[in-house]
Formats: sequence, structure tokens, C-alpha cells
Amino acid sequence: MKKILKYILISVLLFGSILSSSAQSGKQKKADALYNSFSFVKAIEVYKEMLENNYNANYAKRRLGDSYSMLRDPENAAVYYQDVVKQSNVDPEYYLNYAMALRALKKYDESTIWLNKYKETGVIDSRVQKILEDENFISNIYQIKPQYFSKIVPFNSELSDFGATEKSKVITFASTRDKGVGVKRTYTWNQQPFLDMYQLNVDGDKYSEAEKIKGDVNTKLHEGQSCFSKDGKILYFTRNNYTDNKNGKDEDGTNNLKIYRATLEKGNWTNIKELPFNNANYSVGHPSLSSDGNTLYFASDMPGGFGKSDIYKVSVNGDSFGTPVNLGNKINTEGNEVFPFVHNDGNLFFSSDGLQGLGQLDIFTTVLDDKGNIQEIINLGMPVNSNMDDFSFFLNDSGETGYIASNREGGVGDDDIYGFDRIPLFSIKGTVTDAINHLPIKDARVVVKDKDGNLIADLLTDDEGKYSIGVDRETTYTLEASHPKYTPEPPKIGDTRNSKGKNFVIVDFELDPVQSVDVLADINIENIYFDFDKQNIRTDASVELDKVVNLMLVTYPGMDIEIESHTDSRGSFKYNEALAIRRANATHDYLISKGVNPKRIKKFEGFGEYNLVNDCKDGADCSEAAHQLNRRSTFKILKMK
Repeated sequence: MKKILKYILISVLLFGSILSSSAQSGKQKKADALYNSFSFVKAIEVYKEMLENNYNANYAKRRLGDSYSMLRDPENAAVYYQDVVKQSNVDPEYYLNYAMALRALKKYDESTIWLNKYKETGVIDSRVQKILEDENFISNIYQIKPQYFSKIVPFNSELSDFGATEKSKVITFASTRDKGVGVKRTYTWNQQPFLDMYQLNVDGDKYSEAEKIKGDVNTKLHEGQSCFSKDGKILYFTRNNYTDNKNGKDEDGTNNLKIYRATLEKGNWTNIKELPFNNANYSVGHPSLSSDGNTLYFASDMPGGFGKSDIYKVSVNGDSFGTPVNLGNKINTEGNEVFPFVHNDGNLFFSSDGLQGLGQLDIFTTVLDDKGNIQEIINLGMPVNSNMDDFSFFLNDSGETGYIASNREGGVGDDDIYGFDRIPLFSIKGTVTDAINHLPIKDARVVVKDKDGNLIADLLTDDEGKYSIGVDRETTYTLEASHPKYTPEPPKIGDTRNSKGKNFVIVDFELDPVQSVDVLADINIENIYFDFDKQNIRTDASVELDKVVNLMLVTYPGMDIEIESHTDSRGSFKYNEALAIRRANATHDYLISKGVNPKRIKKFEGFGEYNLVNDCKDGADCSEAAHQLNRRSTFKILKMK
């Protein structure tokens, strides 16, 4: 099983092909030969004959379950896995296989039983852990407000169709419909013709007849998932390892996948070249090009990944390509991550059977922060996803329409293409800042009410003073922002009417401090210290004074202060009063020299030895360090304008 998955990322997509198998005697040898050459339909027939003759029945049931699993038929796979998991000393992976087949049949409670049995064997698997930890996932996902609304497209066949993209009113997709003449070759995996790429024109609800793409793209083997450059003149596509009419195979005889590039010349796709990071020993497929043309995303089972198939990206510079980079374990799991699609807004969509989903492959999207970093990964929910395989997501540039493919119940053929309209979720977001220094206010409370005064949300701002809340379109909301140390602004209106073409509206708040001293309570202005009988500003003191300067000039431009300077007890009271005044003057002059307005230093006074911080009075036996604590200038924050 694992060996096959090394070559075949998943049956409907990375279609690795073996073109020969040797004749072997005996039903089991014949069945195994068919299975190992990925001829699952024919292998099933022979394994069933073994069962009828009660020959090595336990083995035959395992192979039948695996064969149906490879054909993405969980209903029949579960029939055999149900008996397999009862076999003694069975490989624990069959507990997982059975559990996932049950999930694809919407038998979630029963599936959980076998997931726990799999976990009890000691196998560490993040997929299982995520499912078991989120017990409410299924019920929650049914409650998600949909933003995708599916629709039937008229160009599906009775076989497999997927990978639809649209550019300049031309739809390109992969299909096993064989429009050729003469002998029709079939793929041993599922006994369907090999995949070719097709195109048709679309104008509103009118579709032309689908025809094979013009040029040199299609061959006698598989061609599949593709993408175009922004100008539509370069096509990246997936194909079996086939160049110059020659099959390329790895050491086991497997014909893996590669990504190729074609250019458009006089209406034909020609000048076919394979990309330099392909490798005969593993599959590379499902290209998706970023809108700027500088990054190509793809799926691969190359060594060093996190699971059976991972998603990678590689830099593109004209005809040059960088080194592929794995997108990491936020996206990739022990399972299959396939069919990446990057939208022009930077969000990545992909299919996975390793993340928490409804059954087999589900489609997910990334949520990015303001800096483009992945903040969260979200299951797109229904109707985009089902309990079966959902994959090859495409969204047009405006983000309003697109296509997926699925083998869900009710389709025309094996895999079918579904169109969808998208109404993006709408949000109100904004930032709460200090009206004086314009810095963000963390943990400000934002209350959102609907037009009838009902509470919709009560949330706190983050470290950057930001908040965001999902809301309905075509209505109005009332928002209030508050913080214990600030005066609330009057309520503001969040208006989501006339929101077509928009995804959010911004409502910002600026709050005035209630009392400047309270607001600035968290600011730590350190005392500065002086040498014995000196008033000059030491190096360490200048560092602290520079912090005061920055606060007064940059952070709090309305802040006023007072300076109080002191001495230790040694010397006469009169001398120490004069020394303290000189220290206050030196502190004042330093701040003025750095640009502080003299009017903002309301007082700078010397108090001599009258305010000692310890018991080092005249005649006390104190260390030099203890005396040092008394030789200081301190600061008092008065107000902000």
C-alpha cells in the first residue's frame, strides 16, 4: 500500500502509469500482478474469484479493500475493510483505512471508534489527533455560513472530467472522454481512456463543444492539471514522463508525472519543454502560477516531505527556476496535499485528506495576515466540499466565480466539474488608537450591535490595536470602542450596504486618555544618578535621558514633566541644596539640548539631602552603593495636552 502511494499521490490526479506486466500462473499471482501494475479493476475481478473459491480469503479481502480505496470507492472498500480489521495481527494501518472509508460514508461516530483503535496501537499521526481533538467539527462545519453556491455545468462526460480553469472566456480542463479516431487506448488503473486536455468557449450560459487543445500538448499518455501565465501565452501542465515520444520510468518501471511548459504560437500550443526540477524517480504535478509569474506552486511525493504528497513552491525568473521549497507542516500532513491553486490576492487553495475534513479530499484555503504570513487554514465547507473527493479548485480574478471537481454522488460521470458563484464573507474591521500619540491600544473593547440593537459581538483588540468581525452584507451595524484608561468615542456606524465587489468596511476609533498619569502608568522612566560631589551627566544617565527625550518628542508629544534632583547626606545642608540645584539644571539642559521645548519642563528643582531613599543619614555607616541611591534626578509626569 505504502509503495503504491509513493508513486500514486491519489488515483484521480497523479495517474502514474505502468505499461507492462508479465504473465504469471495462479490466481493470486495474476491478481497481484494486476494490482502491482495498478490495474485495479481487473485485479478486483481475480481477487473476488479467490474469495469464491475460499483461497487465501483474508489476503484477498485486504487487497479488495485496498483496490477499491485506490479507485476512490469507499462504499465497497468499507465492505471488505470491515472484515479485515477483525483479522488477527492485521497491520494497524487498516484501522485507519477503515476509519477514513467510514468518514467518506458519513459514518462519523463509527469512524471515531476505529481512529481510537489506530491511536491505541501507538502510532503518532497528526491527522488522527486533529480529528479526535475536534469532536464538534462536523456539526460546526454544517453551521458555517456558505459563501460558495454550486451550479451545474453542461460539459461533463460520462467518464472523468476535472481541472477546469478559465481565461479570456476559454475553459481548459482534463478529461478521459476519448474524441480520437481508431483504437482507443485505456488506462489499466480504472479502464478509462487516458486523460487529454480539452478547451471550449464560454459566453455567459452558452458553451461551445469541447475539443482537444490545439498543438503538441496531448500524447498517448496522461495530460492533466494546468495553469496559464497572466498574458495567456505560456501554459504549464502535468503529463506522464514522456518526451520525444519516449516513456521515462524509474527503477521500478513506474512512469511518474512531470510538469511541462508550452508556448502559444499561431493558436497552437507548441515548443514543449519539461521543467528542470522534475525527476524520473518521483512525481511532480498540479502547477499553479502566482499572478506576478514569479512563483510556481505544485504537488510532489519527492523525498523529504511530510507525507504521501506535499505542496511546494519554486521561484520563476523567465526560463530559470529556483530550488523547490516545501510549504511546511502548517499545510502539509502525513496524508495527501494536492492541487494547489494560488489566487491573485495571494491566498492559497489546495486539497487535503490529512487535514480535518468531511470525508476524503476536502478543499482548504489559507488566511493571511497583513504581512502575507499564513495565519490560519480553513475548510471551505459545503457545498464546495462533500464526503467524497473534492479537488482542482479554481477561482477567477474577481473572486466571484470558479470551478471544482468531485466524485460526489449525483454526478454525470466518475469525476465531474462543478461551477460555483462566490459571495465572499463580509467583515467590519479597524484599529483603535490613542488620540494623542496615535499608538495602538491593546485590549480595547469593541461592541458590535445590529440595527435593532441586538448584541452581535463583544471582542478585544489585539497587540496592534486591531479587531475584525464577520457580518452580513446590505445592512448597518453600531460599533462602540472603550478602554478603562480612555474616554469612549460616540458610537459609529458600520455600513455594509452597496458592498458588491468589496469584502470589508473599515471603522477606526481614536480614544482620548481619561487621565494622562493613569495612561502613562506603564511607562518606566528610570532615575538618573550622579557621582559623588558631581553634577555632570554620566554616560549611563544620558541613555535614560534619551529615552525621556523620545517619549516627549515622539511617543507622547503632549507630555509635560517635572524634574527633582537630590544628593546624599555627606556635606552641609546648604552645600547639598546648591549641588542638587546644579544637578537639576544639568538634567534640564540636557533635555533642552536634545530638542525638548523648555515650556514642557514645568519645574526643575533641587532638594539637597531632604528626601533620602534609605537610612544613610549623617553619621550612618553606609556603603558607597547605598549613598549612590540618593544622588539622583527623578521625573514626574504631569499631563498630556
